[in-house]
Amino acid sequence: MKFAKNDIVIWLTGLPGSGKTTLGKMLRDKLKEEGYRSEIIDGDWFRKYIDDQAGFTREERIKHLVRVSYIAKLLARNGIITICSFVSPYEEARKTVKSIIEEDASFYLVYLKCPVEECIKRDPKGLYKKALKGYIKNFTGIDDVYEEPSNPDLVLDTSKRSLQENFEALYHFVKNIVRVVS
Repeated sequence: MKFAKNDIVIWLTGLPGSGKTTLGKMLRDKLKEEGYRSEIIDGDWFRKYIDDQAGFTREERIKHLVRVSYIAKLLARNGIITICSFVSPYEEARKTVKSIIEEDASFYLVYLKCPVEECIKRDPKGLYKKALKGYIKNFTGIDDVYEEPSNPDLVLDTSKRSLQENFEALYHFVKNIVRVVS
């Protein structure tokens, strides 16, 4: 097993349906295959098992992401390359998360850029359809804002590049920041 010298959190942000979970799982699997300790914290999983009372107002989302950041920091400072896959729609929340994680680990923000129109076409969980009909309130990209990151460490355009191209760019980015300790 390889240990990362630098404690690392890779934070994937983007609209629902932009590819965060898919790319995050691919990255985790590839790193594990290479012998790195790595884990993904995904928004759906976290809401189901850890924070099932989390709401979707601005304040509730920020509070939710703060909880996530403490768990990510704990994993990272123990040598686990931690990949977080969350919409994280507000710049304020991303800055807060970064400041918490950077107390003990390196934080890298990866923005999965994809127009809302493309995300609506993909709609893997049928959530956009429900939001457009008014069944889901505060849905990012429909009746709640997604603030594009002002200074991400990496931008992956998931509407213009293939899944494999985006994965390779993400993988090479991460491999360039990981230092191995025997």
